[in-house]
Amino acid sequence: MVVDGIYYGLAFGAAGGVAWWLAGPLYALPQFLLAAFCVYFFRDPERVIPAGPVAVSPADGKVVSVRAESPTLTRVSVFLNIFDVHVNRSPVAGRIKEVFYKRGRFHVASREEASAENEQNLVVIESEGTEVAFRQIAGLIARRIVFNKQPGDRVETGERIGLIKFGSRVDVLLGPEWDIQVRPGMRVRAGSSVLAKRRLG
Repeated sequence: MVVDGIYYGLAFGAAGGVAWWLAGPLYALPQFLLAAFCVYFFRDPERVIPAGPVAVSPADGKVVSVRAESPTLTRVSVFLNIFDVHVNRSPVAGRIKEVFYKRGRFHVASREEASAENEQNLVVIESEGTEVAFRQIAGLIARRIVFNKQPGDRVETGERIGLIKFGSRVDVLLGPEWDIQVRPGMRVRAGSSVLAKRRLG
C-alpha cells in the first residue's frame, strides 16, 4: 500500500472514533467507510513485468484513445476511474531526460481536451536510441499529481514512479518505431500490459 493510504485511513478512522464517542455508531459509519475506501484506493499490488523491447502501460485503466499526436507521434490515452490502482509505473527502461509540470484546468479526464488543457506532468525518457514521453494528467476529482523521480534518474520498465490521486488520465507518446498493440475500449494494467512493441532493425 502507498503510505498516503495509511495516513488517510488513520485520519478518517480517528474521526470515526470521535464521532462514535460523541454521537454514536450511526454517525461514525461514514468516516469508517471513507477509511476503508482510502485503504482500498491506495493499494499497490505487485506486477509481472514483461521482458523484451516493449512499452508497458504506466497506469491501470481503460484505453480511451489511440490517435496521432503529431506527424511522428502516436498518443495512447488511459483513463483511470476511482476504483483503479493509481500507482503509476515507467512505460520503458531508460534515463529521465526532462520533467515539465503545467498548471491547467480540471476537465473530466476521459474527455479529449484533457490531454491539452488539464493540469499535468510531462516526463520524457531516453531509452536505447529512442524517446518515450508520458503525461500524468489530473482530472475532475484528482487534484494532486505525485512524481517521485528527477531528471537524470535511471528507471526500469514497470518501475513505480508516482501516482495521481482520485481519478485521472495518463497519455503515452510513442514514435514511429513502435507498433501499437492496444485499441480503445481495452483494459490495461500498469507495468504488465504491453501498449506497444518496438520494431527492431
